[in-house]
Amino acid sequence: MKKIGIFWGSSTDNTTTATEFMKEYLEMNDHQVDIHNIADTDVDKILEYDNIIIGCPTWHIGELQEDWDSVFSDFEELDFSGKTGAFFGCGDQVGYPANFLDAIGMLAEPFMKNGGSLIGKCSRDNYQFTGSRALDKDDKLLGLGLDYDNDDEETCEDFMVMWLEEIIDDFKD
Repeated sequence: MKKIGIFWGSSTDNTTTATEFMKEYLEMNDHQVDIHNIADTDVDKILEYDNIIIGCPTWHIGELQEDWDSVFSDFEELDFSGKTGAFFGCGDQVGYPANFLDAIGMLAEPFMKNGGSLIGKCSRDNYQFTGSRALDKDDKLLGLGLDYDNDDEETCEDFMVMWLEEIIDDFKD
C-alpha cells in the first residue's frame, strides 16, 4: 500500500491525540504513515499523497480550527483528482448539538468538489446531536466523529479502530 498522509490541526490536543493513535495503530498493522500538523505544513503537501486522512475539530459555533481556517482558501483551490481521502473531527455533541462536526463538512465539501474520492462515512447512530454540516443527503456523517468532551478515551479509541479497519481497504495500493 502507498503511504498514508495524515494532516491535522489541533488547539486543545484532542485531534493530536487522535492523530498519534491512528498513526501508531496503522503502523502496528504494517502501513506507512506520515503525519503533518497543518500549522507547520504547506497545504500543497497534501497533494503528495494519494491516500489522505484529514482531521479537524469544530470550534465555537461551527467554525474551523484556526490552523485550518488560515489555509482554507488555498485548500479550496487544490485539485484532488485521483486522491482518496477520509475525514475525522473532534466535537462536542452536547455543548454544540446544532453544529456537531461542521468542520468535517467544511473540509470534505471542497475535497469532493475538486475531484477527491471520499471514504469513511459513518452512521450517526452513535451520536446525539441535532444538526451538522457534515451530514450527507443520506443522513450519514462524511467522516468519523470523536467527542473527547463526552466520551472516554477508550470509547474514542474503539471508534478509531473500527473506522480505520473499515477504510484501510479503500485506500490505493
